[in-house]
Amino acid sequence: MSNEETHTGDDHGQSHGSMTKYLIVFGILVVLTTMSFLVGSNETIMQHEMIGWTFMMAISCAKALLVMLFFMHLIWEANWKYVLTIPASLMSVFLLIMLTPDVGWRTDHYSEERLIHSAEPQEDHLDDPSEDGSQTDPSEKHDDAEH
Repeated sequence: MSNEETHTGDDHGQSHGSMTKYLIVFGILVVLTTMSFLVGSNETIMQHEMIGWTFMMAISCAKALLVMLFFMHLIWEANWKYVLTIPASLMSVFLLIMLTPDVGWRTDHYSEERLIHSAEPQEDHLDDPSEDGSQTDPSEKHDDAEH
């Protein structure tokens, strides 16, 4: 009996799940992608950007988790994977929490010269396209340039 006869693809497929399991995961990924598209194109949800982006990030995290667990075979790995992933995850959350104030308050200690040359923060004006409320027409600027 040759080595090929003793090792068939069925043994590997059963230990890591059947093709049906992969097709179910693929179907779930298609549904989650559709949900993400629908959330992004729904004006009611995206009117409140924080809620819309939160939904989209949650869906993206669920998709990434499915891909990692099934297609990267992490669901069948030994428990040592937690030794590597949990400390790295904790460190990334710790760095995010520790660096957020630095990013948010970075302009508080600028010198006057650096503050003059730094970018000004943009303010969202949802109701008025300009600060004084007047409409500016791009064709008006073009007409002034010709004269």
